[in-house]
Amino acid sequence: MNNIFRNIRNILVCASILFWAAVPLSAEDAASSSGNAVPEDEGIDVKGVIFGHIGDSYEWHLTDIGDKSIAIPLPMIVHSSNTGWHCFMSSRLEAGAEYKGFRIASEGKNEGKVVETGADGQEIRPFDISITKNVLALMINSLITVILILCCSRWYRRHDALKEAPTGIAAVLEPVISMINNDVIKSSIGPGYERYSSYLLTVFFFILVNNLMGIIPFFPGGANVTGNIAVTLALAVGTFLLTNLTTNRHYWKDIFCPDVPLWLKPILVLIEVFGVFTKPFALMIRLFANIMAGHSLILCIVTVIFITAKLGAAIGGSMTVVSVLFGLFMDCLELLVAFIQAYVFTMLSAVFIGLAHERPAKQAE
Repeated sequence: MNNIFRNIRNILVCASILFWAAVPLSAEDAASSSGNAVPEDEGIDVKGVIFGHIGDSYEWHLTDIGDKSIAIPLPMIVHSSNTGWHCFMSSRLEAGAEYKGFRIASEGKNEGKVVETGADGQEIRPFDISITKNVLALMINSLITVILILCCSRWYRRHDALKEAPTGIAAVLEPVISMINNDVIKSSIGPGYERYSSYLLTVFFFILVNNLMGIIPFFPGGANVTGNIAVTLALAVGTFLLTNLTTNRHYWKDIFCPDVPLWLKPILVLIEVFGVFTKPFALMIRLFANIMAGHSLILCIVTVIFITAKLGAAIGGSMTVVSVLFGLFMDCLELLVAFIQAYVFTMLSAVFIGLAHERPAKQAE
């Protein structure tokens, strides 16, 4: 099922790209045939819209009213090798302004990042631990996850689960927790799975909450947290450390001293060591790519409305209807994908941990 949805989404992305390539040409042809030039400032910057959403920023953009951008400024915390630590709001650097020697780079390799001018006149990056949009969204979503789990735990502390059916948040979370714990964690890891349940359940709900909040188009949603490779890297590293630091000697023996002919050992050891690192890498890329692709595709569909607006009322109106309906369909599909990606990450993490605790045949019997 997941492969079917991924294939559909890939086809839609390709179709959107082909449409973008065709529309500017059609617009220019239509303008030239009527003898009118198409002003460059009337077009929409599709690349800017998409990467502006899926990328990070020092402010949380809410909306535009006319030519005025409405955004929430966020704290910037930077350390300069010349002037030390500085803490100020990002509104100080709006519209290319400079504050205490810092500014937001508008081009080059540091585009969109805070920079300062060094003694040699070169543009350099200070040490930057600012509260960006993704960082704030990460804090908000983590708080939501903690509140949901604590509310569920609070019900069980105050009631007898053997005599009463759960209500409220506990009634919603209990079947999900039971499914992940029994059908995924227990079946993948086997005996001793309890010590890993807390981590894997936390990872599942953390990813799920971030995926769902990313679909919401207004504050505090809309941030591309799990579509940020730094976040998926941290999650993959967590699974990597837990897998390799809590395993047994049989796991390392199978890697560095497998039961194969002597001439084959060096080749197999190299493959096994390589596999130790490719597993978390696959976790990182899979979650990052699927979530980023989903956000990009929805934005592609929305921008079709503005791209076709200058092609006439008939084409623009019909494409607006198609874009809205298709966008609603993709939003519903993303709800399913949000759950699937959290489920798959948790399942693969449990499988990797289970493989690292594989026992010899005699011990298993």
